[in-house]
Amino acid sequence: MAGLEALYTLARAAISRPQDALVCGIHWELVRHGYRCLGTGDQPGPDERKSELLPAGWEANKEVYTLRYKSTDNAHELLLKAIMVEDSMILNVMDCRSQKVADVTLAVADFINPKHLDDFHKVYKNTEELSTRIASGIIAPLGAPTEKPRKEPESREDVLWDEDPLRVPPRRPMGTRAPSSPSPLSPFAVGGEDLDPLGGRSGGMIVDPLHSGFPQPGIDPSSGIPGRLPPGAVPPGARFDPFGPLGVGRPGPDPDHLPPPGYDDMFM
Repeated sequence: MAGLEALYTLARAAISRPQDALVCGIHWELVRHGYRCLGTGDQPGPDERKSELLPAGWEANKEVYTLRYKSTDNAHELLLKAIMVEDSMILNVMDCRSQKVADVTLAVADFINPKHLDDFHKVYKNTEELSTRIASGIIAPLGAPTEKPRKEPESREDVLWDEDPLRVPPRRPMGTRAPSSPSPLSPFAVGGEDLDPLGGRSGGMIVDPLHSGFPQPGIDPSSGIPGRLPPGAVPPGARFDPFGPLGVGRPGPDPDHLPPPGYDDMFM
């Protein structure tokens, strides 16, 4: 009964009889099942708030304890009367909205050690049976509050695979659109391919004058070169080192603009 110890410690000053301790345990069982206490008495009071704590004056009448509860989803409002008859406590609980009634009779000595009201670790006994009696005798007949549906965590399949360059892209059903990668025409694509050993990105550390920066008029190798390459022979966005003359008006410098090692050696 996690949480009961803190509740009992706060309510200890008001607990003077075994039935007080039993009411405290019953109250916590209702809290555990999604109910919050509104106050004492049959009628609502001003400025009532749902609380896990027992309200002030809850133990004033040692023969009849009257407490009101509301479920966390506001679907149920309970009126609890705990009536002492000799050594037993009769719980009469009514749902004020559905008018359903539930009754449970508990022998105080079965659950409370009257000699250890000052020691929480000894005052309660048979706590599992008490939980079962409250759940089957009150919660089940009157209804438990409905839990709010939990938000399902975002599936990893929905995350763009290119966020992790070392992760193999997932297989996708036919007809679905593949995740978008940075455009090879983007000036910020430079260096992207060097981060991806699987070759899923575009843009290395060497700037390709034909495929970096803003689009420039010229020849697109992916559309083919008449008499030399058929359309599609060069993948879109791939670096292409043309062979042979491509005509006049070719934009930018030669892709082979880096000199070979030792180029400035006069003896080569």
